[in-house]
Amino acid sequence: MRVSATEHGLVRLFAVDLPPEQIAQFRDMPDDSEDSADWPVAKALGATTLDAEFVELFDLRDLEDLGLTGYMVEGLGIAAADVKEDAARLASQKGWMLVVLSSAFEGVAQTLTPKSPLRWIGTYKEETAPVQFSLLPDASAKGAPLPPEDDPTPAPAPRSPYLTLLVALVALPLCAAFLGLLILWMIG
Repeated sequence: MRVSATEHGLVRLFAVDLPPEQIAQFRDMPDDSEDSADWPVAKALGATTLDAEFVELFDLRDLEDLGLTGYMVEGLGIAAADVKEDAARLASQKGWMLVVLSSAFEGVAQTLTPKSPLRWIGTYKEETAPVQFSLLPDASAKGAPLPPEDDPTPAPAPRSPYLTLLVALVALPLCAAFLGLLILWMIG
């Protein structure tokens, strides 16, 4: 399973074939490590980088009436049509499930090699809203009109930064002299 550095919007679903008493050990990061590669979930996926914030491990019984297909559509934003194709297989799942979102890989390209206790169920794409281009509602958002492309008026030449520096160098001593005269006039 290839994960590209630019991947986004994919949801990988795995069944976790472990007895309930072993789930906590599988789910938790070892106390003596902060490296995600030491995490049993990451090891089972074969992932080199895995952010736990975007990984979800849950018991299907916790979904109650919603069910796995409902959770995928309503909770994960997967298109109902995509889930409908796999509805029978998804409905037959029991026990614990692992959901891994694209963001979990933190933009690191890698190849996943899932192994026991994980069993790949499917990879689904999050449904995205269609892009709509509409006019902005406020007249101030329209901006200034652009001159026609065939406008014969040439664009003004850019100012030379050297000219600006020269003006500043001449103006600075003049300002200092003026301030000096003003101070002398106020004292005397």
